[in-house]
Amino acid sequence: MTSAVEANCDGLVGPTHSFAGLAPGNIASEVNKGDDSNPRGAVLEGLAKMKRLADWGLPQFVLPPHERPDIAFLKSIGFTGSDRHIIETAGRLAPEMLNSASSASSMWAANAATVTPSADSADGRVHFTAANLLTNLHRSLEGEQTARALRTLFPDERRFAVHDPLPPQPHFGDEGAANHVRLCADHGRPGVNLFAYGREAWEQWTGRFPARQTLQASQAVVRRHGAHGAVYARQARAAIEAGVFHNDVVCVGAKSTLFFHEAAFEDKAQVLAEIRAAAVGFEPQFIEIATNDLPVIDAVRSYLFNSMLVALPDRDRLTLIAPIEVAETPTAAAVVQRLIDSNGPIGHVEYADVRQSMRNGGGPACLRLRVVLTPEELAAANPAQRFDAALHDLLTAWANRRYRDRLPPADLADPNLLVESREALDELTQILGLGSGFYPFQR
Repeated sequence: MTSAVEANCDGLVGPTHSFAGLAPGNIASEVNKGDDSNPRGAVLEGLAKMKRLADWGLPQFVLPPHERPDIAFLKSIGFTGSDRHIIETAGRLAPEMLNSASSASSMWAANAATVTPSADSADGRVHFTAANLLTNLHRSLEGEQTARALRTLFPDERRFAVHDPLPPQPHFGDEGAANHVRLCADHGRPGVNLFAYGREAWEQWTGRFPARQTLQASQAVVRRHGAHGAVYARQARAAIEAGVFHNDVVCVGAKSTLFFHEAAFEDKAQVLAEIRAAAVGFEPQFIEIATNDLPVIDAVRSYLFNSMLVALPDRDRLTLIAPIEVAETPTAAAVVQRLIDSNGPIGHVEYADVRQSMRNGGGPACLRLRVVLTPEELAAANPAQRFDAALHDLLTAWANRRYRDRLPPADLADPNLLVESREALDELTQILGLGSGFYPFQR
């Protein structure tokens, strides 16, 4: 059996990172709406997390931010004139539209795409479907550029297949890997692909918050990828109502281990039975956390399950890379301590400071897209985007030069921010070897 590794592709935080509160149902995003953000601090936090993973021996790649503000979107809804004039006019007449056009939400690469490794696909290639993210306006602008970014990182069509987003219709609401977990005995062996969804396409949804992923979107991705070992699990409605907008707020998995909250699934017993039935050559290990031990509100507040769960080369048990908010939430900290003290599969915890991302509703796992790669596939990725100490130093210096350390949402209407952002992205194109015309403003 071909060996394989799980690489992390992290989204770089963009220069327009702000707390504009654009995502209903994302409690952290709503609570911090209107506060000043720190784009420079945010990108440096993300780079520090990437460096730790690379230092631990895990393959790490960088996904570039999208061009923001999205001038093409603003033009499409009737704003005209120079780019500077468009920014000023939109800021005065339609600030909500400008906020959406300026969002740096592509930083949350867990929503970039759904990935099927070659061990699970019908044609032996790694498949990606860029997410359409159509539930929220600001995120629905990402799909085309995300597909471009993935094709740049994984250009060899003999080994990789990057699909465009599903049709931009509510029937096919697709939020990417945030609603997908892969379980396996070893990364290079066939696995079980767990797809969580909030509603069915023709269902009349009346919840307080949107159910973003449809069953039909997940089924379409499976057909496109020729993926085997698929299990479909309905998210618990009560969890969505409590702010669990993606399944990765209450569930994470690695290797054969599924770590989840009691309130994650509508029919837990059926989901676990189907996972067991689909598992070939391994016995799934389930770690369930009871509501009595961790109320859903604390799971959402701490983002315990939005930790990264990884197998480090020198450790025989899995490591949880948790946001520091877990250590600051007594119930979540107690859960972690019990895990470590047990003889179970999770034996270590490391804490990551990603407070800027957390205040917008994204923990350590939101910032990365997991891609299982064989050695040959790993070698076929764009080497300029492979993260190491030298790239860390280059990107740190770049961020310190190019990013503001304070950005009130009102400053999104500053045309100078557009100029600064384009200058930053133009330089980044060279650093990451993205080629000419990667961004719209370069074409």
